[in-house]
Amino acid sequence: MNIIIAGNGKVGSSLARRLSEEGYNLTLIDSNADVLSDVCEDCDVIGVEGNCASMPVLQQAGVEDADLLIAATSQDEVNLLCCTTAHGLNPRLHTIGRIRNPEYTQQIYAMRDVFALSLSVNPEKQAAREIESLLRFPGFLQRDTFAKGRTAIVELRVDRDSRLRNVSLNTLNSIVKCRVLVCAVLRDGDAITPGGTFVLQEGDRVFVTAPTANLSTLLKNLNILTRKVRKVLLCGGGRISQYLAEQLCKDGISVSLIEVDYNRCVQLASALPDATIIHGDATDKSLLEEHGLGNCDALISLTDTDELNMIISLYANTRGVPQVITKLGHPENRSISNNLALGSVISPRELCCDTIVRYVRAMSNLSGTAESVHTIAGGQVEAVEFRVDEHTQNLGTPLKNIRLREGVLLVSITHGSVTEIPSGNSAFLEGDTIVAVTSRRGSLRQINDIFA
Repeated sequence: MNIIIAGNGKVGSSLARRLSEEGYNLTLIDSNADVLSDVCEDCDVIGVEGNCASMPVLQQAGVEDADLLIAATSQDEVNLLCCTTAHGLNPRLHTIGRIRNPEYTQQIYAMRDVFALSLSVNPEKQAAREIESLLRFPGFLQRDTFAKGRTAIVELRVDRDSRLRNVSLNTLNSIVKCRVLVCAVLRDGDAITPGGTFVLQEGDRVFVTAPTANLSTLLKNLNILTRKVRKVLLCGGGRISQYLAEQLCKDGISVSLIEVDYNRCVQLASALPDATIIHGDATDKSLLEEHGLGNCDALISLTDTDELNMIISLYANTRGVPQVITKLGHPENRSISNNLALGSVISPRELCCDTIVRYVRAMSNLSGTAESVHTIAGGQVEAVEFRVDEHTQNLGTPLKNIRLREGVLLVSITHGSVTEIPSGNSAFLEGDTIVAVTSRRGSLRQINDIFA
């Protein structure tokens, strides 16, 4: 498949690396020659310097022979013009545009055919939805759902007082009193696929697969107390904060938002009449205390600087805030954040890339393609959802008689409305949904890739 990526910013460069690893033919367009050459050296991609919305530049990039164009520049208007122009040059072309401005939301939906958009992605809106989901289940650091919400992979941290500390996985189900499966453990920054004799240690981040119906039982038996979130403090007034505050206010949650730029505060006060907008520096401890840090249910650090977000979240943890969520714009900072008490970590770039990669895989494999793709364990492991169809191998065969690909673990099977954590006697049939995890990112494009 021939893919053109227009824009070599955070999303564009991440996509270039991920899609290059999966063997796609990539051409990258950017107006900055130096930045372009760096990515071209690191990845097996062709670089074209120039304005990606220009017809000559798109033709030089081979748009007539391309299958997909991804417009991910920093400007929404350029992305829209790029997609429209490219589709005019190649009507067969699929186009994905990154559109971030809230003012364009309804317009993009109503005029997607005019703009020739196959898919529009908004990293900030995706991040806001992810944070809202985490606020609904405050006992988990991360929560990804599959099979129309019937299956979940949740992240827990093993603290000094945790019931999971020094527990062998063989005995885990007797403690949590429900059927679950630990599919990955992040220890000292390294992702591990554990066996039954694996013993959890303080500081481990544990990724547990369970039917969604079992999540409350899991939290209860681990003595993880949760309470309904009623008061939230947002630090930083960017687009994520605006999207999130709007939804939280609709849910009846009290929202206070701290932003250092006065003009932005004025804009937010107009857009969010039900939220309390505070002009000030969110790294100022006295300001945080004055505006309710000590009695808020959740603090979410969403400034434009990763280091500031880390500092704010670390302070919130020392003050005993029940739930802390930290935005990291640079996923490479995870090597630092893995050993820090930052609570849940959100990366808008990774969320956006996951959506686009899933679309790309769906284009390249019409049968048995992935329904959803989530990265877990600090981005080192992929959890992939598939729908079992008539072309799937080993239908009805017990898992104990099937050889799975090395590094692949089947973690759930959903039959209709019922989800099971598989055993050796489990089998899947046409129409079922399965979830597999692998440390070899990009290796599972269609369902039959899970087999040896």
